[in-house]
Amino acid sequence: MRLAQIGAGRIGELHAATLAGHPLVDELIVADLDQQRAERVAAAVGADVADPESAMDAADALVIAAATDAHPALIRAGLARGIPIFSEKPLALDLEQSARLVGEIEASGVPFQLGFQRRFDAAYREARRMVLSGEIGRLYQVRMTANDHAPPPEAYLPTSGGLFRDSSIHDFDAIRYLTGSEVQTIYVEGAVLGFEMFARHHDIDTAVATMRMSDGTLVTLAGGRHNPLGYDIRIELLGSRDAVAAGLGPHTPIRHLDEGSLAMGPAWESFIDRFAPAYETELSAFLDVAAGKAESACVARDGLEAMRIAEAATRSLAERRPVTLEEINTIGEREVLPDVLPR
Repeated sequence: MRLAQIGAGRIGELHAATLAGHPLVDELIVADLDQQRAERVAAAVGADVADPESAMDAADALVIAAATDAHPALIRAGLARGIPIFSEKPLALDLEQSARLVGEIEASGVPFQLGFQRRFDAAYREARRMVLSGEIGRLYQVRMTANDHAPPPEAYLPTSGGLFRDSSIHDFDAIRYLTGSEVQTIYVEGAVLGFEMFARHHDIDTAVATMRMSDGTLVTLAGGRHNPLGYDIRIELLGSRDAVAAGLGPHTPIRHLDEGSLAMGPAWESFIDRFAPAYETELSAFLDVAAGKAESACVARDGLEAMRIAEAATRSLAERRPVTLEEINTIGEREVLPDVLPR
């Protein structure tokens, strides 16, 4: 099949290499508003270059790796052409626009997959299997750690959506995926402790969240924009029959002070280092969806639910109180956002 990839930044470069070498892809067309960047990425993998409209017109499926604020328009362009769509997270920068997109995607019948790559990480998948099969027993608590190695450039902050929508949204999706349960309540404390540029953009660089799931499981998430040793994404699950962890090993960017502890190797530098195999598996899964061989493992509604948690986290931080997810507009059985989508 012919694939159009819109976006040739850091994640676009990784995606292009995966797509160009996949047996289901006969032709890859790379497009970016920065044509020189598109040409550089395309040349590295033997792909073609075109402007975004021409690329989508020629394609059998669409991969969106552009900036977040471009996602809604590009998704709608793919829907208009009736071609299967993969889009990096999030759907959009706000809840209402995300809900509108979910309605349009579901009404169209066009195959769609959202880019929450942790669903395709081998350890996360095994943890999910253990929880859903009952092998881990009654799940008591989940402890999540999420720290970037270094903060993004300040120019990125105005369009990032903030820590919760930009970064923690991965954790919010992961907790739903791993537990098969929904967040019921969230309470957040956050601060600017290292980088004043975040305060200038009404954002934070450090946060701790406590969540109660609908089945009673307790979850903590501690994260932020800086770990001097590297990129640190970990999750620990404690149940009545077992205790397991994902992301804890020789590349975890933390120094052990106990004698005889795990020997540490080079730390992960970025999300690309940590999740490169998951990104490859994710795109392979999408190509199976585009070819009609499989159903999407991460649908648009998953993106909306993660955004709801991010909105609840934002409200909790602003109002300094626990926020229930029932307070956040959604779609489905409850009649909320009535002018956006029907029940």
